[in-house]
Amino acid sequence: MKRKLIVAAIFVAVICASFLLALSISPLKKLEGQIMKNPNKPVVLIVVDSLMNEPLQKVIKEGDAPALAYLMNNGQLHQEMISSYPTMSVTIDSTLLTGTYPDQHQVPGLIWFKEEENRMISYGSGIGEIWSNGVKNVALDSVVHLNSSHLSKEVQTIHEELAHRNLSSASINGLLYRGNFQHRLNIPKLITVADLLPKNIDVNGPAIFSLGTLSQYNSENNRYKFVWNRLGVNNQFTANELNYLIDQKMLPPFTLAYLPDADASIHKHGPEDLKGIQKADQAVQNILNRFPSWEEAIQEVTWIILGDSGQSIVTDDKETALIDLNQLLKDYTFWERKNPNAQLAVAVNERMSYIYLTDPQVELSEIVNVLKEDERIGFIAWKSGQTNYVVSPQSDGELEFSREGKFIDEYNQAWRIAGDASILDLNITKEQRIVYQDYPDALARLHGALHSQEGRVIIVDAKPSYEFIEKHSHDHAGGGAHGSLHKVDSIVPIIVTGESELPESDRLVDLKKWILQLLGES
Repeated sequence: MKRKLIVAAIFVAVICASFLLALSISPLKKLEGQIMKNPNKPVVLIVVDSLMNEPLQKVIKEGDAPALAYLMNNGQLHQEMISSYPTMSVTIDSTLLTGTYPDQHQVPGLIWFKEEENRMISYGSGIGEIWSNGVKNVALDSVVHLNSSHLSKEVQTIHEELAHRNLSSASINGLLYRGNFQHRLNIPKLITVADLLPKNIDVNGPAIFSLGTLSQYNSENNRYKFVWNRLGVNNQFTANELNYLIDQKMLPPFTLAYLPDADASIHKHGPEDLKGIQKADQAVQNILNRFPSWEEAIQEVTWIILGDSGQSIVTDDKETALIDLNQLLKDYTFWERKNPNAQLAVAVNERMSYIYLTDPQVELSEIVNVLKEDERIGFIAWKSGQTNYVVSPQSDGELEFSREGKFIDEYNQAWRIAGDASILDLNITKEQRIVYQDYPDALARLHGALHSQEGRVIIVDAKPSYEFIEKHSHDHAGGGAHGSLHKVDSIVPIIVTGESELPESDRLVDLKKWILQLLGES
């Protein structure tokens, strides 16, 4: 998952100014006055960024992941959970927390265009994109707007639902964390002096809220939260904060903790990289060792280890691997802060992109026809009203689908389907059942992305091994990338230990309901 760590993005200006050693030690928060109504067994959900099943199995087989092996051997492994779409951090986190797809939670991707404000929303990715969109804008969107206004008020996070039922929860290094308790963030002075963020920022999170240098409990983390440690958004910081809760016997009924380090390693070296999983295992060992024994750890706590997205290898030949949307659509003008009245706005989310037709004189069909010329594109999609349309360079036909039809999929969702179902690799049986293949839960996930925002928007999704770029993009040629609807980006494993009940569904969107059931709340 693209955890291009939001907090790190916020401080690009600090990095450029070489103020690395000037970050002050942030004040520690205290675990006081929290709601501590405990169920029989607390649940700890640890999300390991970009954890994939095949490299996980390889690391375990080689004996280099003893903690994950222990949890798997004393619990249950489900190898194929289906992520959200786009398979990018903030959208996945929003789905995990709310149990909805983007048409409801309304966080379309890591980067998207807000037409009513005529600006690009970015939560932090490559330095070029951050600089292009404005460091202050990225900082405010990431720290303030993402949770306060971009995440829809029409949906409830798991933290909010638990608080309503007098059950407390914790978020450790989660980018999405909205809850019912107010917290004052610690903003480093250099950031306020640079006018990137206001001095005082209050956010609403769960009862226990930790986010790198911005919100910290454990003094052991003072050495793990500098710029070179991604300001605390790292495995060690997460493990230390969780250990503090365990040591203080203040582990709440539900904790969501993120181990983000594997993502960067896999982006650089590709999906077969094992170092990220080994580092994640070391963090899990650190956590389990806080108990008198690992046996007691799984007796006292329900542990859930979850990947968030897979990654596709990206061909190392940049001319082949990278689909340059500026070049492909070179006959049109593109939105930039210095050119806000352009014909198109392009929001690249690695292996998928949103293309916004901001000029009413530009016909949607002409953009689609240009995109269809590139064989590296898996499909192109758009909506009209409640109907969705999908085409592909590999097909002369068109797929049309919408909700509430006679075709029923694996999740008992009803769809109206017409045209070429092979574009999304749908197998339609004689009994009018839909079987998903290369694009798991394709119709609901694609519908969710298409209806996550208003306006004329085209989605382009790349085949495995290819990635989109635009003028300011950071690419991953020779490494790994995600974002697409394809199963290589969408399938992740889950390990459940200390609880006999597995989720009924193999979709990440349904995990919230299952966790509430584990806590006795449905």
